[in-house]
Amino acid sequence: MNTSTLTAGAAELDSPRSGLQIAIMAVAAFVIVTTEYLILGLLPALALDLKISISAAGQLVTLFAFTVMLFGPFLTARLSHVGRKGLFVAILLVFGAANALAALSANIWVLALARFIPALMLPVFWGTASETAGQLAGHKNAGRAVAQVYLGISAALVFGIPLGTLAADTVGWRNTFWILCGLSVLMAGMIQTFMPALPAPATKAGEQQTAIFKDCRFLAHVALSVLVFTAMFSAYTYLADMLERLAGIPAAQVGWWLMGFGAVGMIGNWIGGRVVDGSPLGSTVAFLLLLIGGMLATLLAVGSHGWLALALALWGLAYTALFPICQVRVMKAGSSAQALAASMNISAANAGTGLGAIAGGAAIHQIGLPSLSYLAAGIAVLAIVLALAMARARSATAK
Repeated sequence: MNTSTLTAGAAELDSPRSGLQIAIMAVAAFVIVTTEYLILGLLPALALDLKISISAAGQLVTLFAFTVMLFGPFLTARLSHVGRKGLFVAILLVFGAANALAALSANIWVLALARFIPALMLPVFWGTASETAGQLAGHKNAGRAVAQVYLGISAALVFGIPLGTLAADTVGWRNTFWILCGLSVLMAGMIQTFMPALPAPATKAGEQQTAIFKDCRFLAHVALSVLVFTAMFSAYTYLADMLERLAGIPAAQVGWWLMGFGAVGMIGNWIGGRVVDGSPLGSTVAFLLLLIGGMLATLLAVGSHGWLALALALWGLAYTALFPICQVRVMKAGSSAQALAASMNISAANAGTGLGAIAGGAAIHQIGLPSLSYLAAGIAVLAIVLALAMARARSATAK
């Protein structure tokens, strides 16, 4: 991230309030990501209530992901001139209203609208929140600040989805959305109260920001993120099935294994944020190698639950570390338009998530479930080759 973009906010680092402000953004991220993924645990209940098939209900997930992918960069660029405090409050209020609409949905079409609206705003939040965290922390600590905000992702995946599913079983899926509505409004109030009135970076807006699309180096970083997330999700999407069918984990215990995977991953999130500022491409390669080792070790360790836990810990560390690493790496590559760059990484992540799920599903159908680790490892190798080629090209240009 260029110094000129961050200078205004760097002074905030010395303020005791800056840590609180980044923490508030992390909690807001938790609410937003929980809103995104909670529906995975609600599909059976809402499908039964709305009298639709599970497959039809599942299209709500696809709708959200592809809305993020298609509209995120455009909306982020268009809203880049809006002051950050007001923008964050508005986004959370939109999420609150959308969750209220979801709770009131009488049919799949109303619920689809309730999912479409927040999907438009999610990449705008991630792009601007990541940028603002770096603005508050300063150039040298940008990776750590982004990683702190990304703790919201890890916390939502580890605690939000399981707790949301439990709440759905206890109070019903509609009341679960009402709870999310209340939390969204609460976080909007917290940001309004405690967040400073940080202006949007005044350097680029609208068409000026899109100049990064002419930068081949930036586009290569976006492509690298697509490959990284494809590798990650071609196996992770079906991890629960792997644990149950290959490792013989009882279905009632799979959720706890997944929660442990995510909990260990929160450590990876912290490590990734610590190392990425020093070498974005180098840390990407290092954690891709760890990802490959963890995925292959998991397949080899299915016969021993002790070794399996260790293999999953390695996988979880790498998996979650790559979230902030990719975000910071792409933001640095597009430093002249950081919010748009961050949003492009979110779109790349969603593209990779979808492609990974499709590739993994095809591999299961054609070859079998054990093939997933090899498929994901192969895609990760391609990502490493691309990263090394990018590093070599950068070195050659610098000479």
